[in-house]
Amino acid sequence: MDAASRVSTKGRVRLLPDRIPKFPVYLFDIDGTLLDSAVDICGAAQHVISATGVPANRPVDFDYLKSFIGYHLNACFGEVFPDFTMEQRERLILEYRATYLSRGHQHTYLYPGVLEGLAQLGARKSTATTKGTPTTRAILQQFGLLQFFDQVQGTDGFPCKPAPDVILTALAALDAKPEDCLMVGDSPADIAAARAAGVKVCVTTYGYGNNEELARANPDYWVSDLRELA
Repeated sequence: MDAASRVSTKGRVRLLPDRIPKFPVYLFDIDGTLLDSAVDICGAAQHVISATGVPANRPVDFDYLKSFIGYHLNACFGEVFPDFTMEQRERLILEYRATYLSRGHQHTYLYPGVLEGLAQLGARKSTATTKGTPTTRAILQQFGLLQFFDQVQGTDGFPCKPAPDVILTALAALDAKPEDCLMVGDSPADIAAARAAGVKVCVTTYGYGNNEELARANPDYWVSDLRELA
């Protein structure tokens, strides 16, 4: 079975959204929004952490590591190894990236409705993810999603979400205004970045964010399936 045909079976919480207007531009987070990639992400992080031979500051089980998806790796490694220097953390990040790519996304799946939702959404589209742009482009290609995007934007040498930089960079590449855009993500970092960039934000009920925490952040819209955008 090829990557594009694999679909996650993760259970979803149904929250009825308000009617979502059409936008000229949509920006999408990747992990927890388009792809259920937690097993590969957390597996790579666990491998790197265990390979240090240094006792972790706290248990690094799956749920704990999953809570960091969408944030910079420094946040995770900084909590696990608070005594590590920035140089040591940077080495861990490089090791993580190599390990993550070597897994080949074998345990990553498309969420239901992603292919159909992107295909039906008649607007310009880009990404706004913590992944680097080359990795983002490769994974979109592997899962049959690259064809739906007018531009691909990752976090390349500038602050990651919740800072607005990746959103603003994507908008500049598309020559679009913040008021033209809807950011679609699954985490409080996505909401904060969208607010800072001056764009509306829609969150998924099925991603890695806690729905109660997301509700407190007051997103503009909710979807339980990307087809609801169309």
